[in-house]
Formats: sequence, C-alpha cells, structure tokens
Amino acid sequence: MSPPPLSSPSSTARSHSPTDWHAQELLLMREVMRLIGRSLAPGLVLREMLHLMSELLGLNRGRIVLVDDAPAAAGEPRTASIQHAYGLTQAEAQRGRYAWGEGITGRVLATGQPAIVQDIDAEPLFLARAVERSQLPPETVAFIALPIEVNNAPIGVLACHRIRSRQRHLNDDLAVLRVLATLVGQLLQLEALVAEQTRQLQARNAVLANALNTKSARYGLIGSSPPLLQALSELERVSQTQATVLLLGQSGTGKELFARAVHLASGRRDRPFIKVNCSAIPDALFESELFGYEKGAFTGASTARAGWFEQADSGTIFLDEIGELPLAMQSKLLRTLQEGTLVRLGGQREVKVNVRLVAATNRDLAQEVEVGHFRQDLYYRLNVIPIRLPSLAERREDIRALALHFVSRANQAHQRNVNLSPDALARLEEHPWPGNIRELGNVIERLVLLANDTLVTRAELDRFLPAAAVVLPPAAAPAPQIASGPPGAAAAPLVRDYAPAQSHSVQVLQTALAAHHGSQSRAAQSLGLTLRQFSYRLRKAGLK
Repeated sequence: MSPPPLSSPSSTARSHSPTDWHAQELLLMREVMRLIGRSLAPGLVLREMLHLMSELLGLNRGRIVLVDDAPAAAGEPRTASIQHAYGLTQAEAQRGRYAWGEGITGRVLATGQPAIVQDIDAEPLFLARAVERSQLPPETVAFIALPIEVNNAPIGVLACHRIRSRQRHLNDDLAVLRVLATLVGQLLQLEALVAEQTRQLQARNAVLANALNTKSARYGLIGSSPPLLQALSELERVSQTQATVLLLGQSGTGKELFARAVHLASGRRDRPFIKVNCSAIPDALFESELFGYEKGAFTGASTARAGWFEQADSGTIFLDEIGELPLAMQSKLLRTLQEGTLVRLGGQREVKVNVRLVAATNRDLAQEVEVGHFRQDLYYRLNVIPIRLPSLAERREDIRALALHFVSRANQAHQRNVNLSPDALARLEEHPWPGNIRELGNVIERLVLLANDTLVTRAELDRFLPAAAVVLPPAAAPAPQIASGPPGAAAAPLVRDYAPAQSHSVQVLQTALAAHHGSQSRAAQSLGLTLRQFSYRLRKAGLK
C-alpha cells in the first residue's frame, strides 16, 4: 500500500489546527530575531534556532553542516562537518563529516539544490552516519536538507528529521526552513565580515602602534598612553614649520626630550641643537651667554665669543625655564625673535641668525604677565604653538615601561642586576609621582644602588618611595626646624619629598634667612629645600 501524499495531513491525528501552526511559526521567528538582536554570536543563535525547530514545529535532530576551514590535501575532496546541532549527542555530531557529493548532505553541498527524502529506509544515498536508524522512531522518517548560501555559493546545509505522517503540510515546513536557511547564511556572512574587518583593524592598529613606537623610540620617548601620543602627534604636525613651540607642563615631564624631538622631526635635524637652562644663568651673565660678547666688552673678555643664539644658527635653540628670564633680557630676546638679528655685548654691528626657538616653562606665563613679571608681547610671540606635556599621573599606563627602562639603564651604569617584581611594578603605578618622570628615575636609580636583594618586592620598594606631599595653608605651615647642634646632628631623610610651591609661608622663609645670617644655601638646607626651590619661593613672595 502506497503511503499517503506528503502534502496532505493525516486524518488520524489532529493535535494542532492550522491557526496553531501559524502561531508556532511566528513564535519561532520572533524568538530567533530576538536572539539575533541580543547577540551576533552564531553559536548561541543557531543552537537555539534548532531547539525551537524541534519544540515548536517537530523538525527534530536539526543540524547545520558547514564547510571545513582546513583546506583539503591535494587530490582529496573538500569536506564539511556538523558545527551546530540539537538533539544529537556529541559522538553523533562528531561522526557527521561528509565529503563533497557524498550522501544526501554532500550532494546538497555540491549541487546547491535542496533534497527531500520521504523515507530514509528506502533511500540508498542516505548514509545514516550521524544518527543510527535504531535511534530513530520506528515510524516512517523523512529527511530534509537545504543549502545555506553566501553570495550564491553553498557554504553549508541546514537539515533535520521529520516524522512523515503528521498533521502539518510538508510545504509549510519547507517554507519555514528556506527562510531559516537564508537567515543562517546572512548571519554567517555577517560574522565573516565582522571577523575580516576586525582582523584588518587589528592589523592596522598593529602597524600604527609600531609606527608610534618607532617614532617614540627614535625620539627617546617611552610610552604609548593616549596623552603622550596626543602630545607626540601635535609635535609631529608642527615640526616641519618654523613656528615657535612653547612646551607647558609640570617640572620633570620630559620637556628637554620633547624639545629635542621637535628638532629631530624638523628639517634642521642635522644642524646644531643648543639647550639653555635660564634658571641656571646668573642675571649678570644672561646677555653675554645668549648673545655673546666682543673682545674688551668687560674685564676678562680677552677674546670675542659667540653666544648660544649664534652657535644655534640654522638649528634649534631650547630655552628651558624661560619664565626665569629677567625683564631686561626679555626685550632683547623679543627683538632677536622678531628681526632675526642680535648684537653682541660690547659690539656695534648686527649679526643675522636663523634659529628655531623651542621654549619651556612650568609657570603660568599668563599669570606672570598679569603681575608684571613677564612681557606681554614676548608671551604672545612665544605662545604660537603651545603643547602641554602630560604629567606622569595622567599616563599611569606608561609607568611600568618607564620603570623597566630606568632599571635597565641604572643596572648598566652601575654594574648591578636588580629587577622589580610584579607587585613592585603595581606599587609604582599607584604612587602619585608629584615629581613626574624625574622623580621616578631618581627613585629607580636609588633603588638599584641601595636594594639588598636582586629582586625588589613591594615591601622593599616602599622604603625608597617618598611619602605623599601634604599641602598646608600658609597660616598652618610648620615653623622651621633650625638646627642648633653641629652639622649632621639630625639624620636627613632617605628621600626628600617633592614639596609644593606653597609649602612654606613668607614668615618661615624670612625666619630661616635671619637664622642663617642671610645665607640662602643654609636656609634652604634647614627647610629641606634645594637652593633653587628656596630662591623660587623668595621670588614668589616678593623677597628677591
């Protein structure tokens, strides 16, 4: 007796009405689209789709067979295997591997045409490789396989088992499976596109990171934090111009390295690079140092001497701490910058110079202009291209690389073999570093010289780190501790803190000066300051 037509429902079972099946189809589609909206990960979406096919529509043991990524050996056919399944054991899924054109699944892959097996027991091409016949229901079982296509080429198969005698049209199942196969193809295509774009972006990022690291290494700048790369990017954009660059930022942030980077990135890289620390030149020697002098200009000037500007001709001059420049020298510097000429001390003729100026300061020059300590016209002449250098606290991701660099340099310089443990490196990243990179370098060098063990742990490192500076209001500043005993009676701390500019009141400074009979060096030492720090506080207080 021939079986009833596949397109006609059985008259013996009516568990669902047509309206019920339609609702089940809508529920399946809605749930699948909801999953896609939540996640584009195909593993989760496809397995749940196969689950819903079984639970809602009776399309059991669904599987998605995809072409294997590994290329076939020479002369061997291409293969595909079950990648996603529901209702199959792990062993059954692993057995589901098919060569191109092998069995029903392989034929669908090779031809790109759907296949419907009305009775798997009567079809010689059906392999029953994944699921043995004994594991299936005794009734007549059908098998449906549809191609999954991307760009009109088959890349896989969506297949399932189906009890043939059911109260549901086969055509309805085929319609749903066609939609799902199309959806699977689009999802896999989207995944491939995202993976390719991700790979390209990763490759591009690797190239850019390598380029940035190469530039940083070329300039001697260590780190890859966004603030550092931003400053480096601004430097690169202005390096080929002749505009004056003003480097702003806290003390110890590496202004000299950035100034040299401006020079190396410019067309003047093969010409002189002259660096001048304005805070280290006595006021009486500023003019002769910057602009030179003629023979006989002053007592002891037995020969003429070219100043720093002449020595930097056709190159770059870096004026560090330009905020320390005396007012009398500021007007002469402005004239040199505007006209490109200078007159030596004691000379009569003008000397033409072609110099690129890079200046640096940790002062607020705008505020200095307001109080009359800096010329407004020179400020506007310098503030053409301001570049702010980030503090070390703003680029904490660079602390580890900087610390390892300083450790390596100190080990080579002092013939030591000191290393930092991971917890010590983490402790360095936690420290506030008010003295920035200079403070970090000093701590590392001190550590390399004084560490008891070759591997420095977090506990050992704490001995070398200065305590965090506490900013006190001027009224609450502690009175100076003036030593009355012999020098060296009081033990100096192992580490000198980086004290803020407001750490000592005017009264404290005056008391220290008076106690040491006007000696700034001894007064500074009694307060735990360097001579430069003490002099700076005197100027800020209007006492100098």
